[in-house]
Amino acid sequence: METLDDVALDFAKFDGLIPAVVQHHQTGQVLMLGFMNEAAWMKSRQSGLVTFFSRTRQRLWTKGETSGDVLNIKRILVDCDDDTVLFMADPAGPTCHTGQVSCFHREVKRA
Repeated sequence: METLDDVALDFAKFDGLIPAVVQHHQTGQVLMLGFMNEAAWMKSRQSGLVTFFSRTRQRLWTKGETSGDVLNIKRILVDCDDDTVLFMADPAGPTCHTGQVSCFHREVKRA
């Protein structure tokens, strides 16, 4: 197992951002997808809370900073290309801004 200091994520591939997937650490349910720049990655590592880079607001955004529904990091996995991160997290409440457990709550039927 690598340490956080051993990981060198590749922020250069996608204009400084990498996808960050969040799953519930107990159930494995996918909770959300966001994007991180290097500053968000560092803040997540230091705080233990998942922090993203908001493309809309153009600033760092710690999930739950206003609602209190933070995502407490339990495990971090990095993909084989060092350009995507997966957080296994313990949510303090609903993850989606709609109040749903997951942002992926809308099932689409095939035509």
